[in-house]
Amino acid sequence: MFGTDGIRGRAYREVTPETAARIGAAVVETFGCERVVVGHDPRASADDLLAGLLRGLAGTEAELLGVAPTPAVAFCCAADGVPGVVVSASHNLYLDNGLKIFGPGGRKLSDAEQEALAAALRSDAEPAGLPVRSDRGAAAVRDIRGRLEGYLDAVAATVEPGALDGLRLVVDGANGSTSALAPALLRGLGAAVRTVACEPNGRNINDGCGAASPEFIAGETRPGEIGLAFDGDGDRVVAYDGGVIDGDRVLALCGIDRRGRGRLAGNTVVVTVMSNFGLHEALAAAGIDVVTVPVGDRHVLSALEEGGWELGGEQSGHVVFRDLATTGDGLLTAVQLLDVAGRRGERLGDLAASAMTRWPQVLRNVVVRGDAADVLAAVAPAVESAQESLGDSGRVLVRASGTEPLIRVMVEAAAEAEAEAVAASLAAEVGRRSG
Repeated sequence: MFGTDGIRGRAYREVTPETAARIGAAVVETFGCERVVVGHDPRASADDLLAGLLRGLAGTEAELLGVAPTPAVAFCCAADGVPGVVVSASHNLYLDNGLKIFGPGGRKLSDAEQEALAAALRSDAEPAGLPVRSDRGAAAVRDIRGRLEGYLDAVAATVEPGALDGLRLVVDGANGSTSALAPALLRGLGAAVRTVACEPNGRNINDGCGAASPEFIAGETRPGEIGLAFDGDGDRVVAYDGGVIDGDRVLALCGIDRRGRGRLAGNTVVVTVMSNFGLHEALAAAGIDVVTVPVGDRHVLSALEEGGWELGGEQSGHVVFRDLATTGDGLLTAVQLLDVAGRRGERLGDLAASAMTRWPQVLRNVVVRGDAADVLAAVAPAVESAQESLGDSGRVLVRASGTEPLIRVMVEAAAEAEAEAVAASLAAEVGRRSG
C-alpha cells in the first residue's frame, strides 16, 4: 500500500475510513505509543478519514492540529518524541486522499518501520466494512491547534528578524494547508504579501495551482514580485522570479551559499535520480560532492542521516534542511531561499539563473492500465536503445510513479528538440504496452 510517501488513492474507494482505522491500529501496534500527533489538509474527505483514523488509534491520546502543513505535524512530533499521522494526498486533487506517517520524533519511516507497519496492516485485516477496534471506541482527543504558532515561530527563527524587509511576494497556497499560515509567516518577517489560491473550500486544493502547476504562479506574479507556490500539504515549494525556481535551483543556490559560509556539512548535497544534470555540474564546479538516491524525500532523508549531511532534496520542490527540521518543509525552504537573496543583496531570479545551467529536460506522464512492473519490463529494450542513441550527451529515466497510476518518462539531452523526440517516442511505447 505504501508509495514513495505514505498511502494514497481515490478517497472512499481505495482510501476509506476503514483503511484509515486499520492504519491507526497499525501505528499503535508498531510503535506502542500512548500519544499521536494528527493533522490534515482541507480536502473534503478529511473529516471522514480522520474519524476512521481516531477509531484505529483507540487507547491513545490523539493531539489534533486541525488543518496543518505536514511539516508542522513533524515539528510537534520532534518536540515531543511521538509519532504522527497526516491525512493528506499532498499535491493530488481533492478526489484523492491518503495518510502520511511519521515515526517517533517526526522522522520519515525507515524501510524497517514501513515493513513493520505493512505487516501489522496485513495481520489486522478484517471483513470488509467492519471498523477496527469498534469495541474500544476512539482515541481520546486534545486540541493543540495553538501549537501552530510555535511552529511558525521556529521557522521564522532560522533567519534574522526582518530578513524579508522590502520584498514583495505573491503566495499561491494551492488552496491547501499553508493558505493562512504562509502569508502570516512571511509578513511577520517583513515582506509585503499578496495571495492567490488561498481560499480552500474542500474541492479546489491543487486545482490548477500550487507547486505542481508552476505555470499558475508564473502567470500571477507581477513585475517586482517574487512568486511562491506551495503544494496542498505544504512540504514543498516552487518559486518564480522571471523564471521558475524549482527544487534543483534551490539546492544549487542554498548549497553554494552554505559552502561559501562554511555551513555545508560534509561538503555534500543529496539529490534524486530526477535531478537535472545541470545541478550536478553546478555543484561539482563549486567543489561540492553529490550523492544520488531514488525518488522520494524519504530516501533523501535516509541518506542525509546515514552520511551526517544536512542539505538535500528533489526537483519537485521537496528540500530538506536536516539541521533545521526533520523533514521537507515548504515554508522553511521559502524563507531560506529568500534569505539567500536578501543577504547577497541581489535579485533572486538573477541568482537562481546564475547558480546552474539547466539541461533541456522533458517529462511525460503516461497513464498505466496494467501492472506497472510488467510495462517497465516490456519497454526496457526501447529505453536501452534510447540511452545508447543519446550516449554521454543525454540521459533517460523511465519509472513507475509512487503516488499515482502513471509511468513517468524523463529525457535529458543537449538539445531540446532531441529530448522532446526521444521522450515522445518512449511515451508512445509505454502507452502501447500499458494495455
